[in-house]
Amino acid sequence: MLAVLCSSLLLVAMDATILNVALPSLIDDMRPSALQQLWIIDVYGLVLGGLLVTTGAIGDRFGRKRLFLAGFVLFGVASVLAATSDSPTQLIAGRVLLGVGGAMVMPSTLSLIRNIFTDPHERALAIGFWAAVAGAGAAIGPLVGGLLVEEYGWSAAFWVNVPVVVVTVAAGIWLLPEYKAAGTHALDWASAALSVVGIVGLAWGIKHVAKNGPAATGVVILVLGALVLTVFVLRQLRLPDPLLDVRLFRSHPFTAAALATLMAMLAAGAALFLVSLWLQYVHGYSPFEAGLRTLPVALATLVGSLAAPRLMHAVGVRAVMGAGLLGMLAGFLLLALSPEPTSYVYIAVFLVTLGLGDGLAITTSASVLVSAVPPERAGQAGAVSETSYELGVGLGVALLGSIHGALYADLMPRGVPEAARESIGGAAEAAAALGGPAGSRLLETARSAFDQALTTTAYVSAGIVAVVTVLVLWLVPKNFKATGSH
Repeated sequence: MLAVLCSSLLLVAMDATILNVALPSLIDDMRPSALQQLWIIDVYGLVLGGLLVTTGAIGDRFGRKRLFLAGFVLFGVASVLAATSDSPTQLIAGRVLLGVGGAMVMPSTLSLIRNIFTDPHERALAIGFWAAVAGAGAAIGPLVGGLLVEEYGWSAAFWVNVPVVVVTVAAGIWLLPEYKAAGTHALDWASAALSVVGIVGLAWGIKHVAKNGPAATGVVILVLGALVLTVFVLRQLRLPDPLLDVRLFRSHPFTAAALATLMAMLAAGAALFLVSLWLQYVHGYSPFEAGLRTLPVALATLVGSLAAPRLMHAVGVRAVMGAGLLGMLAGFLLLALSPEPTSYVYIAVFLVTLGLGDGLAITTSASVLVSAVPPERAGQAGAVSETSYELGVGLGVALLGSIHGALYADLMPRGVPEAARESIGGAAEAAAALGGPAGSRLLETARSAFDQALTTTAYVSAGIVAVVTVLVLWLVPKNFKATGSH
């Protein structure tokens, strides 16, 4: 049963990053604008994050196995739609449907684990495998994507999902038990609408304010998203059977776990996105070569995730979660302080520290979130964990990716083609069009600007992780253990 759940999670996690290395060839084929490029990358995470609260509640009420299987079938259909895209609009639509399917799958995996594994120590180990697959999936996405893109083109990054979906759905029908909460009220669709509109509006507003500055549209959407989420919270406090029991956040460890997941993935998601572009455009590696050089983060995430359950039992949640975040902080500081031009040695060490820290922090956080709720509310725990995870990745690419883009544009000298100021991909195209010494000089200038912007963005990421580390160490009691006593 754990293998079935983890195989589905692997695909959903891979799809958050698999296009990172496919983006250059996709750009050459479709010629999307800079804004369309960002949407192609991060709309998946934003849609997925916006729907997780609703799909977690649906699974609790109507059956987690049923939701899991339906979501994975939709994921397969959406993969075909994306793979056959002949325009950026169709590809974005395919990514949206992939996000809907992923939102149905992800909370189901964690909530089924909560019900299948009733022993707290077995559950902690199962969550360790779950977190290892989630983290490693996001990390090996560029490697698998790179291999497929080189051999078969960017559409293969979606076609690879289809056979796995068919096998996993067949196995899931046979193996997985059904669970749903007894005696729950009907789903409150008004709350569902509020949660989706609020989360997506907030994320969209942050994305556009980061990209375009405090322009009127972005600020208005951001404020409206925050207001809608406020109404959502107030409504949940009045309902006898809320879509999301927001009272759970009165628990300091629960709040710390959600916050640690959100902000750790915000920093890590953006880092993997930018490092993939750095490897291809600054150092000229092929998609597969770039993916291979991101493998240290996958291996380190696996080690950190599998070590976390034993460490939690030995030294407690606070120490392990804090150590994970401090490891990530050390990695970002190393990258920020690396001499320019940055060498791959620094990137490799950064990826290892990032993966170890991420594995420790995410596994510990998921254990805290799952153990904080009774089995009949497991979908809510899965929703909070996955919303924090996926929204973190989506916001990281949108926010830190936009900050990096602004820094890059500022470092590019006046007089270069506008496309070269928009992105390093545009600079590579402009340099190829110019040709000769002029093209070489433009490309070298763009590579230097991208490299400098990367190290500066690492300072921002380090600051974010430092603040979260302090908050987590303050919120979690020293001797707190995720025992699953509920």
